[in-house]
Amino acid sequence: QLVESGGGLVQPGGSLRLSCAASGFTFRYVAMKWYRQAPGKEREWVASIASTGGATSYADSVKGRFTISRDNDKNTVYLQMNSLKPDDTAVYYCTDFASWGQGTQVTVSL
Repeated sequence: QLVESGGGLVQPGGSLRLSCAASGFTFRYVAMKWYRQAPGKEREWVASIASTGGATSYADSVKGRFTISRDNDKNTVYLQMNSLKPDDTAVYYCTDFASWGQGTQVTVSL
């Protein structure tokens, strides 16, 4: 099971930190990913992190602004989002591809 939290309403240029708490599987052995889906658009990949946290990758649209990290002792993956833009407005999901969370809404607006 994956449960996201930390979404909300933020002004352009602001920051949010999303969390995804995992249970029911051996989290420390699994690579994790964040995806997002904006209204009327397809779900898109945002960031990935290897099981050990040693390797990360990002979509070009968020590179330099977002940081993915994980705490294997807490079975949690994070997405730190800085310099947020209105185009970042979406429902954000974490996944290990075997399962998906319910998503957390991020709205960037004045």
